Amino acid sequence: MKMSEPAQFSDYGLRGEMLHDEPMSRHVSWRAGGVAQRLYRPADLADLRQFLRQTPANEDLIAVGLGSNLLVRDGGYRGTVLQMVGALTELRMDGDLIYVQAGVPGAKLARFAASNNLCGAEFFVGIPGTLGGMLAMNAGCYGGETWQKVQRVQVLSRSGELLERTPQEYDIGYRHVALNEASEEFFVGAWLKLETGDVEKARQDIKALMEKRSASQPLQLPNAGSVFRNPEGGHAAKLIEGCGLKGRRIGGAEVSQKHANFIVNTGGATATDIEDLINEVRATVLQQTGIELHPEVRIVGERI
Repeated sequence: MKMSEPAQFSDYGLRGEMLHDEPMSRHVSWRAGGVAQRLYRPADLADLRQFLRQTPANEDLIAVGLGSNLLVRDGGYRGTVLQMVGALTELRMDGDLIYVQAGVPGAKLARFAASNNLCGAEFFVGIPGTLGGMLAMNAGCYGGETWQKVQRVQVLSRSGELLERTPQEYDIGYRHVALNEASEEFFVGAWLKLETGDVEKARQDIKALMEKRSASQPLQLPNAGSVFRNPEGGHAAKLIEGCGLKGRRIGGAEVSQKHANFIVNTGGATATDIEDLINEVRATVLQQTGIELHPEVRIVGERI
């Protein structure tokens, strides 16, 4: 579907790459969905700042890392996608803290911490995304959550102003992060505090967690990780399985037989198939149990 129209962007001083009518199926882990009107790949943090300074204030923007928590509807996204992965990749020690930019994958962060004799980042190997998304939703697994490790974050305002903020400036909860004051900002980096400890054990834990993830999750098929948040005191997967929904299909989308909180693309699934299956699972669980499930995944764009 063609969506292009003359973009009112200045390219003065920019070093990144702008793509038009870009299929988002290439950039989300479900391998499904419509086109983005524009997708910008900044060269680095400085280039991203320059891009934001030159972007019209009324332009819709979303930031994407590995696309593991995103579904773009088949009608496409009328705005610009900022692709952080491949651009914001700095990862280094800064004194006794780790400085990590938004495009760094969780597994790389976990291994970097262990290689620097630090423990407590092992759980990041179980999160199929990059730091920017982890910060935005307080991603976690295996007993750990992202913001438990955050000393301060680095954000870019919509106007391109680079700021540092502390956790005290946010309302942080289970899969929830919101700035206490209204402001459109993008996470671009963070400083993480980890502990010294038994590094060999940390390496073994990383290996064990990766094996556990491979054994318990349908990684051989395109998916977006856990689709629903766990309800208080319960597990979404158990509720979905208890309602007899394992293997339920709409088009090419299926509730995984391996893990009921995963929806997989068995081949040729559309974004509509996936969204309709999400809605059916929610409705069935609510009808049978009285519990309302809330999606972790972000759904954007227009339905056909």
